Amino acid sequence: MGVIDTVLGQAGAAYADLAKLAVTVGPGSFTGVRVGVAAVRGLALALAIPAVGISTLEALAEPHRKSGRVLAAIDAKRGELYAALYAPDGALMAGPTALEPQSLGAFLQTGGAKATDEPLRIVGSGAVIAEDALGAFCVQVADTNSHDIAAVARLAASRDPAEAPASPLYLRGADAKPQAPSGLLAPRSFPESA
Repeated sequence: MGVIDTVLGQAGAAYADLAKLAVTVGPGSFTGVRVGVAAVRGLALALAIPAVGISTLEALAEPHRKSGRVLAAIDAKRGELYAALYAPDGALMAGPTALEPQSLGAFLQTGGAKATDEPLRIVGSGAVIAEDALGAFCVQVADTNSHDIAAVARLAASRDPAEAPASPLYLRGADAKPQAPSGLLAPRSFPESA
């Protein structure tokens, strides 16, 4: 919230000057996405203004769309990528999904892409991993590890406010797992009475 206050101050604006809010809904850091979506939903309610959700993958692809098809790929760790394929007009061709890099060829084909098509631009923190896995596809890699806030703003400006960010876009479960109870909360066994 402090960063929002700072940016508003630098822009010479106040919360009352805002007409629409945008937030990336993921995929991404489980906690970061949840906090961002909750903050924007709360601000939208308090300010009585619309809010829209933008996929992180779509935001990564947006600046590169005019060059042809764009595969947005985020390194999801644990041997997986978060991926989505976009057409030059921004239409979603396939995904978003979590998949293993060796499944990218089949994923692109489900989106209608062929190795003989125009070059495929790959963006995101998983771009190099995807390029290695897609030897049959003609690829150009854009070294883009994070989305540009201007891309989020452009997408949000054209988005219908009825598409409020209802919930985060999680493509797999959280990495964190509950700990086993310990101490006083640990299950105990008692000797049976005779």
